[in-house]
Amino acid sequence: MQRLKLTVDGHVARVTLDRPDVRNAFDDATIVELTAAFRALDDDATVRAIVLAASGPAFCAGADLNWMKRMAGYSDTENRADALGLATMLNTIYACKKPVIARVQGDAYAGGMGLVAACDIAVSADTANYCLSEARLGLMPATIAPYVIRAMGARAAHRYFVSAERFDAAEALRIGFVHQVVKADQLDATVDALAAAIAANSPNAVAECKRLVVDLADKAIDEVLIADTADRIARIRASDEGREGVRSFLEKRKPSWLA
Repeated sequence: MQRLKLTVDGHVARVTLDRPDVRNAFDDATIVELTAAFRALDDDATVRAIVLAASGPAFCAGADLNWMKRMAGYSDTENRADALGLATMLNTIYACKKPVIARVQGDAYAGGMGLVAACDIAVSADTANYCLSEARLGLMPATIAPYVIRAMGARAAHRYFVSAERFDAAEALRIGFVHQVVKADQLDATVDALAAAIAANSPNAVAECKRLVVDLADKAIDEVLIADTADRIARIRASDEGREGVRSFLEKRKPSWLA
């Protein structure tokens, strides 16, 4: 890893963007590394939660300027392949079976907002600023849009996609883009507590809960959905961890995954 730091402490992994000299802007190499890191962590049974963090004062400034210069000369085929790489990376984070917490210590612009939105939980320092700046450059936030719209809602996206305004952490919280805003000196303690809470839960149940939200969000509540939810709870009740969780609760002891 040349652009990232990857550490694992107990059941919690930390992926850190590590290019503070360019405000952690990403390029094609960063995209490859992020995709590989999250695929590896998704397959690591010892990891139960992942923190996506960044070095230096900024979380992520979006696309690296040198990468943008190279893209200016790309053919249509090269542009499509390049964009697909970014889209795949974002979906790898979003679809990861392990919950991902964004630790946003500084500004997140353009693609940096996509990284935050692809995470399950976002905790922001109160000094961080946000901006979907693509329209200023004659572009649009296409690959990040599915995740940003899910995070902030269509109404807020209508405004910030077209205005390219910068907004602060308080506004990010108001529109639901982040879950919590804390003082900078409280950021690590808050994120660590969230990661520890997730790691203390049944790994299988956590993965199924995450999948449940992804699969059911915005679905119509009809007979098909009702049957699906009944099937899901019946299946997890019969699972090894489901049986162990209920048994340990009734026997007033810790479940096996905390042993």
